[in-house]
Amino acid sequence: MKASSVDPNHTPSGASETSLTWVNVLGVRISAVNLKTAIRLIQTSIERGEKQYVCVRDAHGVVRCQNDPVLRSIHNRAFLVTPDGMPLVWALKHAGHSQCGRVYGPDLMLSLFDEGRSAGLRHFLYGATAHTLEKLQARLLKRFPGAQLAGSYSPPFRELSRQEDADVADLINRSGADVVWVGLGSPKQEAWMARMRDRLDASMLIGVGAAFDFHAGLVRQAPRLIQQSGFEWAFRLACEPRRLWRRYARVVPTFISLSAAQRLGLREFPIDDKISGATD
Repeated sequence: MKASSVDPNHTPSGASETSLTWVNVLGVRISAVNLKTAIRLIQTSIERGEKQYVCVRDAHGVVRCQNDPVLRSIHNRAFLVTPDGMPLVWALKHAGHSQCGRVYGPDLMLSLFDEGRSAGLRHFLYGATAHTLEKLQARLLKRFPGAQLAGSYSPPFRELSRQEDADVADLINRSGADVVWVGLGSPKQEAWMARMRDRLDASMLIGVGAAFDFHAGLVRQAPRLIQQSGFEWAFRLACEPRRLWRRYARVVPTFISLSAAQRLGLREFPIDDKISGATD
């Protein structure tokens, strides 16, 4: 893949100087990080009182960004866009970032809950069902004694009104949360973070998709070996063939063909972070 790394002093709009380099993967800024450096960057940003959001991205999301300029803009204005899938890790390594590694949403969540205990980080959970949130909170507190859960909210499965958005912002702000974990699934969680970023006092919003269901014990994760192989999509397809077959039938060949075109210089994928209406 002809992914281009950039000057480490060049950062996405709104990101701080602590941001590392990123690589252009099909027009999306993928942060050149591993789990350890991602946690360090997030913690430093929180300590500084910055207001940021983090997108956890896989190949499916990058492909989706090709036909959705607003979604692509949301990613390109994020503090970090972490490589959630192995194809993105390989793209980073191909661009010369040998220390990069997978920053899997569920792992990122567990690591920040663990590391955040000493700093007294307050966490808020937004998304999923009330049943899922109940199980998730119980399991997190059992696994990480001393972790601070500031609150949670299960939104209705529909678009919220302006008043409901305002009420949610007030609820989260009154909780005193430092980190808001968003489990709405993509692209809803990315759109929510971009829309709500300026309304929330919490320093960091992080979209982690299915991590809520995984850590609540309701959905099985792929074995670690499969996660690291790049074939997690096959495991998920085998578990949910009716729901996922169309997605992977499109995503896998599209990502491979577009990546080959970028690598060979047959097509350019410019970075665009100024699409009007991205946070409306």
